[in-house]
Amino acid sequence: MASLQIIIFDVCGTACALHRSAVREFLPLPRLWRPPSLPRPVAGFFNLGGDAVPVLRLDVLFGLQKGEDHPESDLYRHLILIGAGGSTDPSALLVDRVLDVATVNAAQISDVRQAETLNGCLEAEVTWDDRLVHLLSADRILLTEEQQALAELGRQAQSRLDEWAVPA
Repeated sequence: MASLQIIIFDVCGTACALHRSAVREFLPLPRLWRPPSLPRPVAGFFNLGGDAVPVLRLDVLFGLQKGEDHPESDLYRHLILIGAGGSTDPSALLVDRVLDVATVNAAQISDVRQAETLNGCLEAEVTWDDRLVHLLSADRILLTEEQQALAELGRQAQSRLDEWAVPA
């Protein structure tokens, strides 16, 4: 395997990464709107150029516990926008902080057995800056049923956003 470019980020003190090719962009945390009765893993939605984009909480999805929350902690949180047009609707992952965009070589990558990870969402483990980083598959973070439910929630949010659009 040749070198691989990854985005490294922190979730509750756990270093994770995604393939650079799976990431559309990363953004500072905007104000989110949260309709009633959203599932806990959905932090809310934000408006990105007229599109309602759902935001997923990786800490909740992975069962990670946050330490003490400081009032300013949201100032440093990031959204990682994944999915780019075509067949994949964009969504965003709420993370504590994007740490780096790094290029790693084959010697830094260790395989993991897919059967030992939920839905195969963990592709490999990467050694970066003397830390072990979990390389995630953006397509497998959610189960199929969760993806379908999120798509329906996204359609409802988009419908609400469209009701408030002012004709040009």
